[in-house]
Amino acid sequence: MDFFSVLFIVVGLVVFETVSSIDNAVINAEVLSTMGAKARRFFITWGIFFAVFVVRGLLPWVIVFLTVPHLGFVGSFLATFSNDPAVGQAIQSSAPILLLGGGVFLLFLFLHWLFLEPKHFGLRAECFFLNQGAWFYALVSVALAVIVWYALKESPMLAFGAVVGSTAFFITHGFRQHAEETERRLMSGGMSDISKILFLEVIDMSFSIDGVLGAFAFTLSVPLILLGNGIGAVVVRQLTISNIDRVKKYVFLKNGAMYSIFFLGLVMTGHAFGLHIPEWFAPAITFFIIGYFFHLSRQKLLLDNTLSV
Repeated sequence: MDFFSVLFIVVGLVVFETVSSIDNAVINAEVLSTMGAKARRFFITWGIFFAVFVVRGLLPWVIVFLTVPHLGFVGSFLATFSNDPAVGQAIQSSAPILLLGGGVFLLFLFLHWLFLEPKHFGLRAECFFLNQGAWFYALVSVALAVIVWYALKESPMLAFGAVVGSTAFFITHGFRQHAEETERRLMSGGMSDISKILFLEVIDMSFSIDGVLGAFAFTLSVPLILLGNGIGAVVVRQLTISNIDRVKKYVFLKNGAMYSIFFLGLVMTGHAFGLHIPEWFAPAITFFIIGYFFHLSRQKLLLDNTLSV
């Protein structure tokens, strides 16, 4: 892999991690506003360490271990930084399981947003799908059945990867629903700063799953994932403490993140079934989609400012 390819992938990972974590940054900023100065400093300082080195550092390692268990827990850690061709071949041979699980997770995440989550409508069709929310569970159930049917023709483990991806989605979705209720209690008072810090760390861990799984659509190189997602996590923290009000005005960035997640899910699913997709496609489509919705957001912001004058 040449320098330009590495740079393209890393920048793509940074952009994807940053934009897909905007909701995380908004929650952080809102909860931090209810905390004391000492607790805010603690979270901003140690929260970055935890987000970058612990969550986004350990999660890819754990995923590699679960995907290639015969390497062992220590062996999987060494494998993420190894140049041994045999180790690389072991990871590549097991990659379809990881890719299909991640692809299903991302596709379900997008469909949940499209059918059930309130949003600013960036595209006309989004209003139609939101009004058909009752079909979400039927659609994902049928989609999972179809994916598993075709995966079983390849191998039972590939089909199991798809089921794990759907399971991971519903587990994290449950955590996030609970987090929404917890956030409402936090904002109304009655919980200590320590409880709020622990809540923010759990929320960060939940959101990091999206970014880490999506990162495997860009590359299977864990060091590049650690670098790109780590920089993205630092950017999110800086947005949390400095420019979050301005970022919230760009109302269609969430749309861009979710459509990126949709295409990355398709890329991972396609790779899992042996479809050759160039390595530049994932970062290129991410740049294009997020750039388009950033442009829409900027146009709306300019229009709103003009009307308010």
